[in-house]
Amino acid sequence: MTSLNETSRAALLRRGFVLEYATLGWNVVGIVVLAVAALAAKSVALAGFGLDSLIEIGASTVVLWELSGTGQERQHRALRLIGGAFVLLALYLLVQSAVVLATGFRAHHSTLGIVWTAVTAAVMFALAFAKARTGKALDNPVLKTEGRVTMVDGILAAAVLLGLAMNSAFGFWWADPLAGLVVVFYAVREAKEIFAGNH
Repeated sequence: MTSLNETSRAALLRRGFVLEYATLGWNVVGIVVLAVAALAAKSVALAGFGLDSLIEIGASTVVLWELSGTGQERQHRALRLIGGAFVLLALYLLVQSAVVLATGFRAHHSTLGIVWTAVTAAVMFALAFAKARTGKALDNPVLKTEGRVTMVDGILAAAVLLGLAMNSAFGFWWADPLAGLVVVFYAVREAKEIFAGNH
């Protein structure tokens, strides 16, 4: 029975590594795609989503580091780093949304941005679900929490997509920064739970 448990745990750990490397690879490619799309459309939202991809890369790196070692202290430190990523994401989105709303900045249409954020939302939701299941099976709070970071990434992709689509179809330039404020609330809640020790 012990051998089977060890085999199952090793398989789950491998799956955790694969999920994190997939997230890492997607976001590295995403930074390049988003930089091209943001510059072409002069879109603050797409530039902001690129920064979110950087935070997701940081969170994935933290989990890869944590999965390769053991110990409570390493786990707590990893969770605090992920909590910090949530705080940075919330602060950035808050500032970005406020600036866009205050200035009335209007981005151009971006077909590349719409396609990339639509596909990214689907990929991030699938990865978040898989990380939650794997983290639960491993009883690993760091992997489960990072799955929430991936979920935020998916929500943000959907929010940016909605904003880009509404701006493109109806000229509703304010839709994207308002959707960003919803993600701010979610990110702040997750950061509070992490720092309060509820994860």
